[in-house]
Amino acid sequence: MEQLLNIMKELREKCPWDREQTPQSLTRYAIEEAYEVEDAVRNGNASDVRDELGDLLLQVVFQSQMYSEQGAFDFSDVVQAITDKLIRRHPHVFQAEQFAALSPDEVSELWKQIKQKEKAGQAVSRLDSIKHGPAISQAEQIQQNAAQIGFDFEDVAGAYAKLEEELSELNQAVQQQNSDEIMAEFGDCLFSLINVGRKLGVSGEMALLRTIHKFRSRFAYIEDQAGHQNKKIEELSLEEMDQLWEQAKKQLKTG
Repeated sequence: MEQLLNIMKELREKCPWDREQTPQSLTRYAIEEAYEVEDAVRNGNASDVRDELGDLLLQVVFQSQMYSEQGAFDFSDVVQAITDKLIRRHPHVFQAEQFAALSPDEVSELWKQIKQKEKAGQAVSRLDSIKHGPAISQAEQIQQNAAQIGFDFEDVAGAYAKLEEELSELNQAVQQQNSDEIMAEFGDCLFSLINVGRKLGVSGEMALLRTIHKFRSRFAYIEDQAGHQNKKIEELSLEEMDQLWEQAKKQLKTG
C-alpha cells in the first residue's frame, strides 16, 4: 500500500496527464471502474476481478492524493474514517456482549438506526438516505422508500396502468414535437417502467445490465462472423446483420 501511495505521489509530480487532473475530472472514472468491477464479478473471472478492484482502488488513492495536496485529508484519514464507521455501525460485532444474536434483517434495521443518530439535528428527508448514483438505482430506492409508508400502487396492475398512461403522454409530446416535454415524459416512462419491475420483484438496474451484457455478446458474434467472411461489420447489410443476430441468439447462452 505504501508503494502504491508513493507511486501516485510521483505520478502527480511528473506525469503531465495525472498532474492536470482535478477531483471533479476524475469522478467519472470512479463510476466507470465500479461498473467494471460489477462486470468482472458477473463474468466470474477471478483474475479480472482482482485487476478491476485494483483500478477502483487507484481512484481512491488518486482522489486522496489530490485532497492531501490541498491539506484537506490524506489516504490514512480515509482508511481511519471507514474503520471508525464500520466499528460504530456494527456494535453487534464489536460490542457483542451487549447484543443477543441478530438476524440479517435486524442487523439492517440497527444499521439504519445508527445512521439516523449520526445525522441527528440535521434537517433530513426520508429520501436523503438514498445515495446519488446510477439513475435506475436511485429510482428503485426512491420507490422502495416511498412504498414503506404506503405511497405505492396496490399491485403490479396499477403500476402497469401508470406506465401506459405515461407512454400515452410521451406519444402526445412526440406528436407536438416539444423537446422539453419529450424529455420529461420519457423520464416519466422510465420511472414508471422501473416501478413495474419493482412490483414484479425485478431490479431495473440488474435487468438492464444483463441486457447490455447480452447485446455486447451478440454484437461481438456478428463482428466475429463478419471477420470470417473477410468483411468489416460496416460492410454487412442490415439483413445480414439481422440474420447473424438470430444465429447469435440461438448459439450464445447470455440470457
